[in-house]
Amino acid sequence: MADQKKSDKKINIELTPEVAEGVYSNLAIITHSNTEFVIDFVRLMPGVPKAKVKSRIVLTPQHAKRLMKALKENINKFESAHGPIKDIEGPGLPMNLGGPTAQA
Repeated sequence: MADQKKSDKKINIELTPEVAEGVYSNLAIITHSNTEFVIDFVRLMPGVPKAKVKSRIVLTPQHAKRLMKALKENINKFESAHGPIKDIEGPGLPMNLGGPTAQA
């Protein structure tokens, strides 16, 4: 009976059109303290030396671990359906993202 009560609980999650559009990010910077994890999502543009944080997510350590497990599970499902994701080892920052290099 207790298991049935847990499964009967539903969460109504609202997704506004603005949030549904999403925010593109090609860099995530993760920092943490003893009480929280902070993930800053950044968009780097080719040839531009400055980048802005587009979104910041703050998580408890427990939620960060749940996110890691959920990402791992979903990556495994994706790779089962579409093949392995190539892990590209690239240069550290700064990176030019394939854009033109400056010339004098």
